[in-house]
Amino acid sequence: MANLRASLGDFSSIICFKAVVVGIEETLGTQAAWVGLKSAGRMRGKNLAHSLGLGSREVPLAEAAAMLRQALGPDGTRLCLVDSIEQDGERYVVRLSETICSAGEPQGSERPLTFTLGAVHGALEVLVQKKLRPRQIGSVLRGDTHDVIEFQPM
Repeated sequence: MANLRASLGDFSSIICFKAVVVGIEETLGTQAAWVGLKSAGRMRGKNLAHSLGLGSREVPLAEAAAMLRQALGPDGTRLCLVDSIEQDGERYVVRLSETICSAGEPQGSERPLTFTLGAVHGALEVLVQKKLRPRQIGSVLRGDTHDVIEFQPM
């Protein structure tokens, strides 16, 4: 597929992305902005998962994590690194690093994952063929080694 822009290519900076996030928060309010960003991310994640064929066949979680790492990591869109996807009973736990949502935030920041959480949420729902409820349970901004999202079936 050709680049979307002839000279600048397909990528923009985290600085510009964060400016969009802050602008949306200032315009709509924090909670409404977070809902919108998560929703946009979820749509992106679903589309990505379908493009990778994740909904069309059963894929082991480790293989799916590798596929998402490829698509979202340094050789893809650079949204984040998907370090692992694990299942514990009915819940799923996804560990991420270098997320765009946490980038540049000071230690102790309460900023949650929004677009990144949504993208992983959408992709995981396609992968496991279930509606899931996400909850961020760990943050590199608050001392954890990863940004961690837990997903429970609805």
